[in-house]
Amino acid sequence: MITVQQVVFALFAVLTLGGAIGVVAARKLFHAALWMVLAFFGVAGLYLLLEAPFFAALQLFIYIGGIAVLTVMAIMVTRGIMKPKEPVFTYAIGAAGTALAFLVMLGLFIFKTPVWDVAAPTGEVDPNGLRALGQALVSPSAYLLPFEVASVLLLAVLVGALFIAREKE
Repeated sequence: MITVQQVVFALFAVLTLGGAIGVVAARKLFHAALWMVLAFFGVAGLYLLLEAPFFAALQLFIYIGGIAVLTVMAIMVTRGIMKPKEPVFTYAIGAAGTALAFLVMLGLFIFKTPVWDVAAPTGEVDPNGLRALGQALVSPSAYLLPFEVASVLLLAVLVGALFIAREKE
């Protein structure tokens, strides 16, 4: 018997995979960015199904609201990037080889990872879980450095987009 949760999972999975395939298959960069927004939305839905509303909200606010909008705006501000100057499939063989290598590594990882028998979720949430996550994000021994590196990287992307988009005199 198929449950409603399984149907919703299948819909979000198709949405996520369809968006990801659209990102790879899109011929125009702007269309790829829009497909990326769709894939991010599907991932947020999967987080909701996993009963992780905090991560779903982070996915919506940071990835869709921040990174995707920044990418779309950078694409729209730059004028020459919308017109490809070289054939689309110039790097297709290298990209296919890289994708195949990652597929093989992922397959090896999946088949060598033991599967644990996980009990059904009880619906109870650890009250200290969010506190532990917050402390891990600001702890120098946990995720503070990657968090700051990501923020500096996003700032560099923004400055680079503005540098590329400025009027040439």
